[in-house]
Amino acid sequence: MAKCCIFGLGYIGLPTAAVLCDAGHQVFGVDTNLDVVESINSGKVHIFEPNLEEKISKYISSGDLKASITPSKAEIFIIAVPTPFNNSKNRIPIPNIDYVISASKTIASVIKEGDIVILESTCPIGTTRNVYDLISKISKVKNFHLAYCPERVLPGNILKELVSNSRVIGGLNQLDSDKIFNFYKTFCEGKIIKTDSKTAELVKLSENAFRDVNIAFANEMSIICNKLGVNPWELINICNQHPRVNILNPGCGVGGHCIAIDPWFIAHKFPEETKLIQQARNTNNQKSEWVITQIETKSRELSLDLSKKIKIGCFGLSFKPDIDDLRESPALKIVLNLIEKGLDVIVCEPNINSHTDFDLCDFEIVEEKADLLVFLVNHSKFKTKNINKKPILDYCGLLN
Repeated sequence: MAKCCIFGLGYIGLPTAAVLCDAGHQVFGVDTNLDVVESINSGKVHIFEPNLEEKISKYISSGDLKASITPSKAEIFIIAVPTPFNNSKNRIPIPNIDYVISASKTIASVIKEGDIVILESTCPIGTTRNVYDLISKISKVKNFHLAYCPERVLPGNILKELVSNSRVIGGLNQLDSDKIFNFYKTFCEGKIIKTDSKTAELVKLSENAFRDVNIAFANEMSIICNKLGVNPWELINICNQHPRVNILNPGCGVGGHCIAIDPWFIAHKFPEETKLIQQARNTNNQKSEWVITQIETKSRELSLDLSKKIKIGCFGLSFKPDIDDLRESPALKIVLNLIEKGLDVIVCEPNINSHTDFDLCDFEIVEEKADLLVFLVNHSKFKTKNINKKPILDYCGLLN
């Protein structure tokens, strides 16, 4: 088995470390956050993912996993760092691959002939080739193997899907794809598909852009349903009985580090050819604005009826159900916007302990104190609760 060095110990890198240790590899994890490194080395995890802490603690104790802020020599280097975007004056945000570049420079300081470099971070098309050029230029090492292998996992089920999902291996050449295919076979049970690096890069972006467009359609239909007095979840459920229809669920927007960001990576490179993709992004962002307007309107109506300033209870902050991930979360943006507007908001999010901008309360406290109940995220913990007969706005299908 191989010695692996993973750059980025977040929502992908840390579960990947655990899965590689399961397969018998030795793993050295690198992260720029010293608190994260110290937490991992004590057997604790800084993110919520079922069964992850148990595995990390086990492999830290056995010595199969170590974390540091500095790299180690290895046979296989995996880049799993964030790739956010920078807002621009134009309508299309600019992809930011600074963390990928930084990791590549660090790898260049320790790489040797015959090593493998795997890029898993979501990236603009052409990044894999740029990473090769950068590492080879700095290190003077030419005979190393590089491929783009995007992660395709569902938060809350990452450990299982890293093993069971199909994977894409996009090498710069056939030998690179073959070498890295053999490595993935040591821990992947799903189908492993070999292709070129540009195709693999576009696969990742296309998958999430497709879902974004589908959700945008669902969000548009939910607004139409609101005007008609039709239940959007019932509508979609019936439509999906058709054998060739698969409409995704609407929500209060779209968040996360993939669907809310990846489409811009395509649009930035091809601004004139991506009108549909750009409109979907704007539609899903506008859905959050529509939700805010709906909450404000209902709040004013209740204030008049009750002759007082009402308290709004918001349920859910994460970008999807049953996780603690707040990245690009529309629910969080909605709550912060309501607070900025001066509304009296009380919040419940069962998957995190605290937030820097407001207090978090238990479900029962929020339900008791609030005059208006607003469900933003369909957490399973909410489904088991008895909800009193108060005015409710449901933007996640919890009550359906």
